[in-house]
Amino acid sequence: MSLLTPGAVRSPFAPELGGPRPEDLSRCVHCGLCSMSCPTFVETALEPESPRGRIALIRAVQENRIPLTETVVQHLDLCLGCRNCEAVCPSGVPYGRIIESARARIMETAPERTQAYRTRSRVLRALFPHPRRIALLAALLRAYQESGVQALVRGSGVLRLLPRPLRELETLTPHVSRHAFHVKRGVARARGRATARVTLFAGCIMPYTHAETQRATLRVLRQTGCDVQTPVTQGCCGALLLHNGDREAARALARRNIDAFAPSGAQAIVVNAAGCGSALKEYGELLADDPRYAERAEAFADRVKDVTEFVAARPFQAGLGRVEARVTYQDSCHLAHAQRVKAPPRQLIEAIPGVRLVEMEHADRCCGSAGIYNVVQREMSARLLALKMADVAETAPELIVTANPGCMIQLEAGVRQRGLHAEVLHVVDLLDRSYAAGSAAAARGGPA
Repeated sequence: MSLLTPGAVRSPFAPELGGPRPEDLSRCVHCGLCSMSCPTFVETALEPESPRGRIALIRAVQENRIPLTETVVQHLDLCLGCRNCEAVCPSGVPYGRIIESARARIMETAPERTQAYRTRSRVLRALFPHPRRIALLAALLRAYQESGVQALVRGSGVLRLLPRPLRELETLTPHVSRHAFHVKRGVARARGRATARVTLFAGCIMPYTHAETQRATLRVLRQTGCDVQTPVTQGCCGALLLHNGDREAARALARRNIDAFAPSGAQAIVVNAAGCGSALKEYGELLADDPRYAERAEAFADRVKDVTEFVAARPFQAGLGRVEARVTYQDSCHLAHAQRVKAPPRQLIEAIPGVRLVEMEHADRCCGSAGIYNVVQREMSARLLALKMADVAETAPELIVTANPGCMIQLEAGVRQRGLHAEVLHVVDLLDRSYAAGSAAAARGGPA
């Protein structure tokens, strides 16, 4: 059943309703250079699963040449939003903006197929804007893991009795840190002379699932001469809601964060989650039509820096110690493609004494995590993860390093599934280990 018949009413993708901008769509010249950079096209070889094909579908719906059918929506749903196509497009097509505005209009239209968007949005709205609910969920999950129940469930074969979606979802359950990263008032002072004052964006989930990475980030920033403030009223960046098409909920979260960071006056807002950083850097676009926040959103976005690009631009080498390890690096999509940050993480890794960086094939191809994609598109996500782990295995790494918590969780699942003997780390985790080794060597009076 079609969601809308051609010519009956205005297209659901009409620009005056908030649909994709015609000038964005017209920038695509259908050259196809993006196709082999698109993970879903590489896997399926279907034109509607390529960026070019999806743009053609969106444009046809906008011009009322075809209806917005369930089939069209399914093709748009299968897009990871990895934005690899943007990085290789010679015409500068803003694909991320196109797909997000299309999804927003899908959610805002009424009929059947939009129910999946609305259900996901209700779940996301019920959790991510509410720090206390996130804390409660983390506590329950930690109890499930530390009580031994999870080990019993996984070891007893009970999972085989569950429906496949629930079984696969359980395997993706992130490990909850025993001691959460608690945002505190005040300023964490630099070690030695302070040469910069920054604020740290802690996010909503990482303080519970990757608390050690948060603490490592704080230590690395202090080690490199930064006074660090972490605003206590900050919250979720809104990325997951935005990717699901819920622009209004994402805008509300953006306004809250802009207000939270405004008093600090710090020169940079440092973020260690690539997906969050991408969303934060695009607050100006998200709030462009808000007369109260448009200018402030642009100023906020201009200050956002991924931790790897910020640290790599500073004199970070002093104090590094040896870490003997064979390392491969997985580009996080929203760092490499949305933010165009590829060299800084590698500069940090290669600067560590003892590290041997071995590049994998297709390092910048999506691992299949993509926000909640690995939950709502399990089959394709699993196929992409299998391809990624095959590339990882070829490098025989001891450490798999990346720059986004979602990627870390996905890669950890891949390590378990493939039986690899490798540890998954964030770039700052590895850098923090190097500084710790340097400090230990200095205390012994020996070379780093």
